[in-house]
Amino acid sequence: MAEILILYYSRSGHTAQLARLVARGVEEVEGMRARLRQVPPVAPVTETAQPPVPGEGAPYVAHADLADCAGLVLGSPTRFGNMAAPLKHFLDSTGAEWASGALAGKPAAAFTSTSTMHGGQETTVLSMLLPLLHHGMLIVGIPYTEPALNATLSGGSPYGAGHVAGTDGERRISEHERELARALGRRVADVARRLGAPA
Repeated sequence: MAEILILYYSRSGHTAQLARLVARGVEEVEGMRARLRQVPPVAPVTETAQPPVPGEGAPYVAHADLADCAGLVLGSPTRFGNMAAPLKHFLDSTGAEWASGALAGKPAAAFTSTSTMHGGQETTVLSMLLPLLHHGMLIVGIPYTEPALNATLSGGSPYGAGHVAGTDGERRISEHERELARALGRRVADVARRLGAPA
């Protein structure tokens, strides 16, 4: 089965929850499977190394995951309207994949979680899509044919799936946010399948 790589960074768990919902959407498409991976945190003291296996959640990403995937979905919490540093740090290390064209022509999308309603969801998603455009990926969003996009009162936009977690992380993922995350996974998987991803 062809695999869609869902690569994320999550500190409080909200982005990881969205990643699992995107994965469910991917696996609703026949012949497609989700591969969940996370990036390790970065430390201000560069000599501090992270253990090779995370304490919880998905395994850490390897560069081979990029070459092997039929599509890519990135997820990050919002940091001042931008992706979090750990995800940017990993993307900055993908020069070899860029030079070889490992991701060129594959579908890609993004999702995010913010504390507040106007906390920069759309700009954060766009910040994740920019490197993917440089890699030659085909950007997939969420169309307004998805009913939840017209109904959501919190996260999600045509740019990608989203969640408004609240300033203390107290908000659960709403039903519309769930639907949009699954829809995003389905769309990337469906586009990959249509492009001839091996099953």
